[in-house]
Parts: sequence; structure tokens; C-alpha cells
Amino acid sequence: MPNTQARSPQSDSTPRRYGELEHRYGPRVHILDNPLLSTALAHLAGPKVSHAGLMGHLRMIYRALCIHACGCELPTTEAQAPTRMVERHPDAGVWRGTALDPTHEVVVCDIVRGGIVPSQICFELLNTLLPEQNVRLDHLTMARVSNEEGRITDVDLSGSKIGGTVAGRTLLLPDPMGATGSTTVRALDHYREAHGEPERVIAMPMIATPEYLRAVLDTCESLVVYTARLDRGLSDAEVLASVPGEHWDRERGLDDSSYIVPGAGGVGEVVNNSWC
Repeated sequence: MPNTQARSPQSDSTPRRYGELEHRYGPRVHILDNPLLSTALAHLAGPKVSHAGLMGHLRMIYRALCIHACGCELPTTEAQAPTRMVERHPDAGVWRGTALDPTHEVVVCDIVRGGIVPSQICFELLNTLLPEQNVRLDHLTMARVSNEEGRITDVDLSGSKIGGTVAGRTLLLPDPMGATGSTTVRALDHYREAHGEPERVIAMPMIATPEYLRAVLDTCESLVVYTARLDRGLSDAEVLASVPGEHWDRERGLDDSSYIVPGAGGVGEVVNNSWC
């Protein structure tokens, strides 16, 4: 597919509203507003969900997140492509319109272990649409570190497989639980310290908290967040009745052990059927 007149995605100064929830967190935050995804999330987070059921819901949610986020954020170009009607209609049988810029490079980061499946979904989806040499999958082995009271105090980065620079590329971080933001911040710091400055970072937590948003937005001006749900379940009644972000400083989505409420519990444990 030839590309001409490549252009950057819409500026952060103009929020995208279609299919997104109204909020007050600013134009770099996008909360999907889709009853199908809300239903899938409700099933996924249920205490009696089977492994097979959870995996099906997880795949559905991340395909939708990736389609929405990448459709909004990746650079585009005016393109044309012949269809199977071109033999009958040589001119009219050619589709013309806006498409993803095939020259732009994308790096998907798998944050082990919760991000294993989401990152693979995003990687495979983008590989069907962009030249395979322009889509890469990296891996970071990370784990949250807790103190004796169970509070998250640090993030341990114990290993990585990174295939090159991220300079000038879009970096996708599809880690499902956007709780404290410490994992996202640590991953981004590692890339920027050793592998260049990405053109744009798309953080894609399945569920995010107000605490997560504050942490990750402060760390990088080129970072945007796309999430299927915003949880602030431990906020007081007045806050819960308000538009998300209107009382950001009073919103609370984390318990004392840094788990999201209502949340979904430990997704990495269920995805891997490994309770450690």
C-alpha cells in the first residue's frame, strides 16, 4: 500500500470523545465507554471465572483496546489500494482513504508476567496490518517488591530481551493492571536510559486507578493512557457520584496492599495458573 502525505496523530490538546468516558484527567487519558467491554471485564474479574473464560475475555478486551488506541495514536497517511473489483472498474475499484503509515515503527513491550498475553495480542494484531520488519516485541521480567506490611515499595527488573532502540518509534505497554504505576514507570525509565527516547508511549492497562494515572502522566510528556475501565472504589460517596477526575486528589482506587478496588485481584496469577 503506497503512502503519501504522512501525518501525525491528533494533538493531545483535543480529546477524542467517541466511544470514551467523560472525565477530568486531561486530554492524555482515554477511558473506553463500551458496554460489551464492561460486561467482559465484569466476567473476567468474577471470583468463579474459569481459566478458559478469563483468557477469552482478556483477548477480547485487548484486541478492542489495541484497535482503539492504535487507531487514534499511530501516524496515518492517505493511501489507495485496489480491491477485487478493480478488473471490472479500474478506477472506481480502487479504495482511497486514510490508513496507518506503514513506514512508522512500533515496539510492543511484554511486561512479564501479567503482560505476556496482552502484548502477544497487540503484537500479532499490528503484524497483520504493518510490515513485519516495523513491529517488534520486547520482554521485561519485572516483579513488584513489598514490605512487611504488604505495601509496594519498589519494582524489581531482573531481566530483559530488547531488540534495539525505541528512538522515534511508538512504544506500547499493555500491562493489564494499572495500580500504582510503578511498573509502567520502571519499564519506561529502563527504555529511556538505555534504548533511546520513543516518539510516543501508549500505556494500555485493562483497569487503571487515579493513583496510576497521576504516577505515569508525571513521568513522561509523550505518554498517553488508554484503559477499558477506571476503578476508584475506595473513594467516598460524594467522589463516586462525581465525574471521574473532578476530585482527583480525593479519589482512591488502591487498598493498603496496593490492589485495585473493585479491580480483578491478581490477574497474572490466574492467567498463568501459577499462584506465587
